[in-house]
Formats: sequence, structure tokens, C-alpha cells
Amino acid sequence: MPNPTSCLLLQRQFLERFTGRAIIVHRGFPGTFLRGLLEQPGGGGHFRMDARIAESVPPTPIEWVVHRFVLPLSLPLPILIQVDADALYLRHLMQGDHVGHPSEILWMLDSIRERYHARLDRQQGHYPVIMGMPVQDNRIDYDFHNG
Repeated sequence: MPNPTSCLLLQRQFLERFTGRAIIVHRGFPGTFLRGLLEQPGGGGHFRMDARIAESVPPTPIEWVVHRFVLPLSLPLPILIQVDADALYLRHLMQGDHVGHPSEILWMLDSIRERYHARLDRQQGHYPVIMGMPVQDNRIDYDFHNG
């Protein structure tokens, strides 16, 4: 377990690298999901982390966040994380028993600050959890309006 000083450093390094970015935490992607993701506008810009890779000693900043704060929540994988300076917003990508289509990610990102499964609020070297919508609810609001 990192000491409080190293936790502050890991958090600072994580935020310097990932603030404003989206991360997808997974344990491998099914079928053609990754290819479909890379074909989406901006899809190649989402950082991807395979949770099957054990945390190194000492952990990298992203390993520290994922293994210490994200995976213990036991949300279905893959998980989409939007990294803001003050909070991390988490939403899983499952639609029922299968991973949704990669094109849905941009829609999810548009509303992730209002529709998240968990929010990890930044505190000094720590991320307390605030649970959001139920895990079973992963509806996407396409914001279509009929005239």
C-alpha cells in the first residue's frame, strides 16, 4: 500500500496525464468491438487499460486508480471513465448481457456527468465513491426531439 505522500504523487501524475480524457477499463474485448471502437470518431483516442494485468510494484498512476478505486466497485466490465480534475465518472458499457456498440460511447460521454454508475470525487490522495444510477440501468439518452 503506497504511503500518503506517494498517494498524492500518484494522484497528481494520474491527473496530469488523463484529465479531460476517457479511459476504458476492460478484461479483453469481445469479437470485433476493438476494431469497431477504432473506426468511431475519436475512438482511437480513448485510453484502454486491461484489468487482467496485475498492478506493478510500485504501481503506475493508472494502475493505482484502477486497482485501488475502480475494480473494487465490482461494476460490469468494460467501464468507461471520464477523467475530470475534480472527479472521475464511471459508466459500464454493458447492454444486458453483451457489450454495447462502440458508437454508443460518445452518447454516454455526452451525459456521463449526469448519468453515471459511480463518481469518484477527488480528495487529497484518495477517491471517495458516490454511487449513481443503478447498475441495471444503462439506457442511453440520444436526446432526439420530435418536432
